[in-house]
Amino acid sequence: MSVFTELSKMWLTRSTKPFIFENRFEERLYFINCKNLGLYIHIPFCESICSFCPYCKVKYNKELCDDYIDTLIDEIHLVGSSNCLVDNKSNLIHKKQVTSLYFGGGTPALVSDKIKEILDTVNKYFIITDGIGIELHPENVTVETLNTLKEAGITKISIGIQSFNNKYQSILGRKKVDTDKLSNALSQVRFETVSMDFIFALPNQTFEDLKRDIDTAISIGANHIAIYPFIDFSFTENKVNTMSKNQKRKLLDSITEYFDRNNFYRNSIWTFSKDKGVKYSSMTRDNFLGFGCSATTLLKDTFKVNTFSIEEYQNRVKSRNLPTSLTVYFTLRQRMIYYLFWTAYTTKVSESDFKDFFGISLNKMYGLELKLAQLLGFITKKDGIYRMTNKGAFYYHHYENFYTLAYIDKMWGIMKDKAFPERIEL
Repeated sequence: MSVFTELSKMWLTRSTKPFIFENRFEERLYFINCKNLGLYIHIPFCESICSFCPYCKVKYNKELCDDYIDTLIDEIHLVGSSNCLVDNKSNLIHKKQVTSLYFGGGTPALVSDKIKEILDTVNKYFIITDGIGIELHPENVTVETLNTLKEAGITKISIGIQSFNNKYQSILGRKKVDTDKLSNALSQVRFETVSMDFIFALPNQTFEDLKRDIDTAISIGANHIAIYPFIDFSFTENKVNTMSKNQKRKLLDSITEYFDRNNFYRNSIWTFSKDKGVKYSSMTRDNFLGFGCSATTLLKDTFKVNTFSIEEYQNRVKSRNLPTSLTVYFTLRQRMIYYLFWTAYTTKVSESDFKDFFGISLNKMYGLELKLAQLLGFITKKDGIYRMTNKGAFYYHHYENFYTLAYIDKMWGIMKDKAFPERIEL
């Protein structure tokens, strides 16, 4: 862990206490009173494994995948039935309202024929108000698959392009993207959000490279663009050389200015949309429940991670136990920092929202830090809203890279090799 990351964590939490993840789990997740609760479902199967991808995934096997989906449905029943109100005949009489549901992976579109069955189970316990999103590999984008997903209830799609440039596809171990095929399918089956993901800060990548990617994406049907920085996780088999800090900043500033000139709305540090209401983000939610192996759950004062092992995930759920591998019980300051870190991902933080969530003034807890951030030109304040400047957005990215390598890289590196670690301190 870098000295910078450790010292900033100690200062912001006002404590030397680390984030302690323990091999503990409860028989029930208490979410019924959580506000702005979202859902996430993890499908860990891929046709091929990309060397740069850090997420929990395995090579697709139909039999294993079918068994996994059955277990996933059982987990949803296990969690949902423990909180929702039933009458004396076990009939459900109250569902929990949630904001959104996102399917991630892996390549969840590989189970497009199972999505309706999964959603039918979800709908037994939850009312989704803000739409349902799913990630797609470019090869999944066919009229048949899109129709299946739309009929199941999907309203948002995110296509992992990474780059239309053959040079970068080759570096990332991906195949050439057929833009004509994508355009044809997207023109025939419409969704409220069509997001396309790209990676920036690849070797010798220029603004012109990214501009061509963005322009191509918009021309073939995207109304939302996500441009994520390349992060070199230690446990992947990636061999890509990283870009320098100065090069990254210049590239990110150029991208941001290009979107500004073309009247795009900035939804988060990395995402931009043609229309204000178009969004795709599973990370910027106050609380969420995660289903599936490696899925995380964030509640008022706890954060939980399911086991990364598909076998152990199935064993745990089949025994009618939650598949939680590790749990951290936040101190108040730790929970505040987690809240602020991911809320700031949207490029703005509301004083009133913070007070509503924690029952205490943001200025009282972090007035000094906010004033310093204003003086340094990282944020501005207007009408009780702190907004990031372009300079602030870059340094958020820079710090997020430290955070990822200091925390996520270490945790995922351990959990991919051990189903239930005893304890991890971060």
